[in-house]
Amino acid sequence: MDIASLAFRTDLAMLEHSGSVVEDHGSHLVVRTPDNPTYWWGNFLLLPAPPVDLEDARRWLDAFEREFPAAEHRTFGVDGRAGSADDLAPFAQLGMTLDVSTVMTATSVHEPPRPNTDATYRPLDSDADWQQQIELTMAGEDPSWYHGDFVTHQAAAQRRLVEAGYGAWWGAFEDGRLLASMGLFTASPGLARFQSVKTHPDARGRGLAGTLVHRVSRYGYDELGADTLVMVADPEYLAIRIYRSVGFADTERQLQAERKPEPR
Repeated sequence: MDIASLAFRTDLAMLEHSGSVVEDHGSHLVVRTPDNPTYWWGNFLLLPAPPVDLEDARRWLDAFEREFPAAEHRTFGVDGRAGSADDLAPFAQLGMTLDVSTVMTATSVHEPPRPNTDATYRPLDSDADWQQQIELTMAGEDPSWYHGDFVTHQAAAQRRLVEAGYGAWWGAFEDGRLLASMGLFTASPGLARFQSVKTHPDARGRGLAGTLVHRVSRYGYDELGADTLVMVADPEYLAIRIYRSVGFADTERQLQAERKPEPR
């Protein structure tokens, strides 16, 4: 299956780099992350187009359940560069939550309007740093889903990307405390993808994220040899303005549908 979406092409590259398995069934892809089965977007089906009607959506739901019989979640990505929630309406009829994200790219960057010069910006390089990454990931999130086992497995996958030489996970530190972090990794020659931009709820609004995105972008151009950087963002969340402020522009849309498991 040929993939048009820049977001899904880079998503799959990151997953494969960190140990996930992508199976091409011709009509769709099955993505598996055996060591983290509760990772919704590490265990999903990627479809070539939206379901045409409710019956078609039910067929895809049946296909998911055959591939992941023990899964409590249901997750579907839909390939393409454009679209809206209307395209996913048959999934909504099945009670699924729809998500349309903005895919952003940059071929050059500049400093944000209010750079933060108080923090230290550097890659994570120790067990203590990665433990802080786990704690930062969970900060302010619903513990029913962002529980210890899931986040620990996720951090281990992120660290494997670093150790394999695909890129680095960077943090903004003050007095040794990790307040913001993000990863940047090579997806293919000339193309690098940002991962999991997060700022601690207590440290938002101080310019940390924008400054870190700028620093990490420069690392991508200068050290990873990237020509184009890719970022996927929620179009309704304020962080998208931060990415635009350093030079990222809206390029595509990414369509997804999910049904979360019951909270623990």
